[in-house]
Amino acid sequence: MVADNRFGYLGSMRYFLGYATSPVYWVADIPARVSFLIDDVFVSRTDLLEQNQALREELLMARRELQLLESLASENSRLLELNTATANLDRDVMPAEIINIAPDPFSKRVLVNRGANAGVFVGQPLLDANGLMGQVVEVLPFTSWVLLITDPNHVTPVEVNRNGERALARGSRLNAAELELEFVTQTQDMKAGDRLVSSGMGQIYPKNYPVAEIISVYADPGLDFATVRARPLAQMARTRHVILVFPEAENQVSTLKSDN
Repeated sequence: MVADNRFGYLGSMRYFLGYATSPVYWVADIPARVSFLIDDVFVSRTDLLEQNQALREELLMARRELQLLESLASENSRLLELNTATANLDRDVMPAEIINIAPDPFSKRVLVNRGANAGVFVGQPLLDANGLMGQVVEVLPFTSWVLLITDPNHVTPVEVNRNGERALARGSRLNAAELELEFVTQTQDMKAGDRLVSSGMGQIYPKNYPVAEIISVYADPGLDFATVRARPLAQMARTRHVILVFPEAENQVSTLKSDN
């Protein structure tokens, strides 16, 4: 050992022995390396699963926020249309919201979130951004029931915007989404595509507000009156934001006097 330490006689032998035994060390280390590899695989898979779940939750929240933004944008658009539609009315108006519909399938009524505390009265007109919807028939303290113009018991005085021909529009008994014009003579000038507006007769509805569009006119020579069908312009089944119209000041005064 002294000679090897001083003169290095066994250095080459140790070198070759180390070279020859290196595979043994490599094989002996295999279990440890395999264990580390498996641990890394499982840890990576767990991390990926957790990361994937976190991303799914973030995506779900992002989609929810996007839906809310789309809903707000749509609501703002409808409110803007409603504001534009009422700009030409020379009466005071009050915004309202439809919160329910009548459970009776034979009655076309909706419930709005305005009542006696807000000054709502029976007979008050209800409009949306596209056309006339109906009138208040029952007033409660904080809500009111509105009878839609598509109800068979509701009659709306209208006139053809093109030529002023007058008629009465009643809710159709055959089609819940349509109107029928009553007592239209064979000689009256009406045709499909004509727009019907409120005539102001009866002093309930504001004059010249859009009501419906004629979709068909059938004149049977053997009958006294023509069959005229019309489609309401108001979005009866889709709109939520509406307005209640107050009478003109002079009409309101005369109404109060008649009540007294």
